[in-house]
Amino acid sequence: MKAIFISVRTGSTRLPNKSILKINDKYTIEYVINSVKKSKYADKIILCTTELEEDNILCDIAKDNNIDFYRGDELNKSKRWYGACKKYDIDFFVTADGDDLFYDVGLSDLCFEQIENDYIDGQGLYNDVYGMTTKALKMCLDSSNDKNIEPHDMIQFFKSISLKGKKLSNVPEIYKKKNIRMTLDYKEDFMFFSEVINKIKLDFNIKDVLYYIDRNPNVININYHREQDWQKNQGKTK
Repeated sequence: MKAIFISVRTGSTRLPNKSILKINDKYTIEYVINSVKKSKYADKIILCTTELEEDNILCDIAKDNNIDFYRGDELNKSKRWYGACKKYDIDFFVTADGDDLFYDVGLSDLCFEQIENDYIDGQGLYNDVYGMTTKALKMCLDSSNDKNIEPHDMIQFFKSISLKGKKLSNVPEIYKKKNIRMTLDYKEDFMFFSEVINKIKLDFNIKDVLYYIDRNPNVININYHREQDWQKNQGKTK
């Protein structure tokens, strides 16, 4: 069985409760849910959150949107994913981050179309996306002794234990990284998303987003200065 896992929790320090803030009377997490529900290949959409009481609301949102949910480890996404795999009998899944309000389902479906072995690496696109088998994830957890390996480090770890995979290929231009910050971490990010969403059609996709930004380029300045702060937080350098 194939699934898309949406990783999300309410606990955040930079922007408290960011996943349940509202834009146009919709929770921010619902924009991700609405996109991935359009997948041509996923048998299930599963919201992966924590067992903390504060995340009860996310489970209610999942129910209201007719998708499944799984509650697991607060900080270790890999453990959370593996628990969801076991509960729902998932063989292969693709990731979607609850912070990425403009996540486009086309990214998920590219992963489903191209999976051949253990994993698909979609890092470095406008939103990072990964696909992996449950077998690969279990090998990762077993080899790391349950160490918390962040998703952006998992591909290198897969390679270190000789799993077979490939870089996502034939990626359309609309999914490639641009100098636009499209992740919800700071209040300026929320302002950016609010500005764009309030100006485009309700049932939008990434083409609609980029069309609006191309004609209103100043909107990028609302939050792009926060990209450097995010890079430092992730321990990355440009």
